[in-house]
Amino acid sequence: ACARLLQAHGCVPDYVAGLSIGAYPAAVICDALAFDDAVRLVALRGELMQSAWPQGYGMTAVIGLDQTQIEALIGQVHGPSSPVFLANINADNQMVISGSSEAMRQVGQLAKAAGAAAIKRLAVSVPSHCALLQAPAQQLAEAFSRVELKTPKVRYLSGSTARPVLNAEKLRDDLAFNMCRVIDWRSTVETAYERGVRLHIELPPGAVLTGLARKVFQQGTALAFQAARLDSLVALSREEGRRSP
Repeated sequence: ACARLLQAHGCVPDYVAGLSIGAYPAAVICDALAFDDAVRLVALRGELMQSAWPQGYGMTAVIGLDQTQIEALIGQVHGPSSPVFLANINADNQMVISGSSEAMRQVGQLAKAAGAAAIKRLAVSVPSHCALLQAPAQQLAEAFSRVELKTPKVRYLSGSTARPVLNAEKLRDDLAFNMCRVIDWRSTVETAYERGVRLHIELPPGAVLTGLARKVFQQGTALAFQAARLDSLVALSREEGRRSP
């Protein structure tokens, strides 16, 4: 709704992107996925994810270590009886892991010993963005095969590959399987910046991604819709539009 409000005021984005489930509204904004279909698919996505791993799993944020360090710690713990994976790369020193509760606890202990600033178990019970969700992702892909998608009218950046998705079939794959793929949000934001984008607007709810974007947009502006005036957003958007990345 906030995106449509901006569009109604003549603000046309050069790129759209969404972290995890945010990819669905991004696809709607670029007129590639119908709103009604998005709502139905998001509901199915949640049901499939929850039923696959109803308890004993989840996600944990690790702050203060880089990707190489986290992957090394995961390598010490991961196994058939202790699955744990890198799930989100949010910033240079902000990662999220997914897996069994016990495996994540072990990685957390190793991370603390390695100098991590914080370990925080997230309030989710599903191990998103890892191989544990391959089967439900395949089921979701089957549902997607019966839905019409169109070529994005606005450049859509995949949160998994950090690259533009140029046609409907690749978008279908990106949306269906993003639940079982690592989210590289750091690289996604960097790609937008490298391609000339200098205005980053985070749509509600929240402003967490704005803080992450400001680390990249050192010669630009990153702000959250809910913390800014509409007229200011419109003015900034029009100014950015005149530059055309």
